[in-house]
Amino acid sequence: MNVLMIADVVAREGRRAVLDKIQDLRSQYNIDIATMNAENVAGGFSITPLIADELFASGIDLMTSGNHIFDKQEIIPYIEKNPRLLRPANYPPETPGKGLFVGEIHGYKIAILNLLGRVFMPPVDDPFRAADEAVKSIPENVKIRLVDMHCEATSEKYALGWFLAGKVSAVVGSHTHVQTADERILEGATAYITDVGMTGSYAGVIGMDKNDVLARFTKFPARRAEHAKGDVWICAVVIEIDEETGKANKITRLRLEHQD
Repeated sequence: MNVLMIADVVAREGRRAVLDKIQDLRSQYNIDIATMNAENVAGGFSITPLIADELFASGIDLMTSGNHIFDKQEIIPYIEKNPRLLRPANYPPETPGKGLFVGEIHGYKIAILNLLGRVFMPPVDDPFRAADEAVKSIPENVKIRLVDMHCEATSEKYALGWFLAGKVSAVVGSHTHVQTADERILEGATAYITDVGMTGSYAGVIGMDKNDVLARFTKFPARRAEHAKGDVWICAVVIEIDEETGKANKITRLRLEHQD
């Protein structure tokens, strides 16, 4: 089976690219399950119920997130009711929503775990301990196991990859919005990439308007950055997984120009 994991989707530009191309991508790469990181889709910060429903209806099966997931308060009641939209599992236990999905999608038993790193990030519980507990809780017959490590530091992502090697099908990194060229299959047949990249406008700085971002570095006070427009690319990986064993056979990195 083939799993599509789309990187941090930023604002309207990234969202439109996914909506326009998701069915083409599913067809071209024979995708069985499509996932994406959705924490930046609403103006670059968080997600709304309307946008979430639109993305699910378009052909996205599961969505992960990160440190911006609750920037828009209206997502709280939605994430409590929809288990296919995840927040980091290592947030405090009383946090709305879940960090681990275990269920059936298109006839495939699948688990997907969302984690947040601790290096240069807001304070959260230990992602390694959370990962260990979550993986141990997944039923043995659920072989397809995906992990999104939303994290700043390359070393922390790579360490988690080795920590879970042989225990999950794939560990992919998100958050930095810059695609890395280190996709590989780790020992134990676990697919890995440090950062899948960004789906959105490359006309600015990691998806945001370059003038607004430059002002934040050179002036004080500066307004909150708006999202950039134009020069849109889709970043993702396609992971080929043996559905009987959950072992990854291949990981392919995608960087595709999107034209309206």
